[in-house]
Amino acid sequence: MVRSEAVPHLQSIADRMIRARYEKECCQTYSSVRREVLDDCVAALGLEKMSIEEVQKTVWTDLDGKMKKWAQAVKVVFQALLLGEKKLCDQIFEVSPVIGDICFTETAKGCVMQLLNFAEAVAIAQRSPEKLFRVLDMYDALSNVMPELQAELILKRLGDAAKDTLAQFEKAVQTETSRKPMIFGDNHPLTRYVMNYLRLLMDYERTLNDLLNEGERDVDDLPEVKNNEENQFGGSMSQLGHHVLSTISCLESNIEEKSKLYDDKGLQYVFLMNNIHYIVQKVKDSELRTVLGDNWVRKRRGQIRQYARLYLRASWSRILSYLRDEGMSGNGAERFKNFNLAFEEIHRNQTTWNVTDLQLREELRISISDMVIPAYRSFTGRFGSYLEGGRNSAKYKKYTPEDLERCILDLFEGSSGASSYSRRRH
Repeated sequence: MVRSEAVPHLQSIADRMIRARYEKECCQTYSSVRREVLDDCVAALGLEKMSIEEVQKTVWTDLDGKMKKWAQAVKVVFQALLLGEKKLCDQIFEVSPVIGDICFTETAKGCVMQLLNFAEAVAIAQRSPEKLFRVLDMYDALSNVMPELQAELILKRLGDAAKDTLAQFEKAVQTETSRKPMIFGDNHPLTRYVMNYLRLLMDYERTLNDLLNEGERDVDDLPEVKNNEENQFGGSMSQLGHHVLSTISCLESNIEEKSKLYDDKGLQYVFLMNNIHYIVQKVKDSELRTVLGDNWVRKRRGQIRQYARLYLRASWSRILSYLRDEGMSGNGAERFKNFNLAFEEIHRNQTTWNVTDLQLREELRISISDMVIPAYRSFTGRFGSYLEGGRNSAKYKKYTPEDLERCILDLFEGSSGASSYSRRRH
């Protein structure tokens, strides 16, 4: 920022002023000039001077960008600009190091206060989940330069802001009360938001564990449903792991409550399968798995299989009853008619349901086929002959087993488009 050949000349001017007892004027002039240079450099980094009140009134979309620039700029300011200023002061005031220290302090304090005021404003502002990652970026940046800055209080405030935001996020997940069900059993937006949020937390695992270890949570603070799972980890789970496990517990409980909004039990279990499967995939494909472990993943997969069994029972028990000898009363024609009506109702409804994961969708279709097709073959073998040759045999015996298999392939596509059933009729 100052040409090297100019340094000896500036050093000579400073020496003469100090010997002539113009130390005060020397410091004022030097600091004023260098402060302007430093301010210009800070402005070039994208930082603008803002009061605490202005920071707190800034809308989040704008504040997000300012926080990002702050975290980047603080490293440049303290690891480059201020180090350069200190070196320049040491050179120019080589014979008067005390005066050099005063000049450096006067030069740097405006820039430092600008940075710290912004950090303090963020630390004391209203908490919200979307701010957490930027707050952690600022915390990391500030902690890396803290020995030079001696900003322990503001660093602590940023840390407290991060911890408070984590706690509030967990509470928000627990108490989110939207009452509109996902029409086709899709993943709930809350599930997607929470799991992507938790995945991002793992980028700050070390920082968050350090912060959370400063005030360890009591296991009694965790939701009761997960205390048993906590105990399975013994003392090996990190503080961030406790938080992640507790937050997912809140999410699972919330999703369980939202599933009760469905009148159709089958759709209720499809919704639960979709959401628990999404949670498992996000854990399995990220660093969350190292925190929660393979046993946690296996347990949730077992839960998905249980929901699949409950779905099959809820959606297909009645239709299978028409195919059994101990089922509802009626002759063969009546049973075929009842089966056709029930199957067409399921097909009409469940082609619009959405099982979001392709493998899970295929496994469900296979399970349905394994239940329905053998029972239908057996039923047609027992009763089909009674209808053959009759005037209305085609009316009652509408489907071959192969027709049913094709119709089952339409299920869970989340679409009301053309299906095997509708194509078959035209």
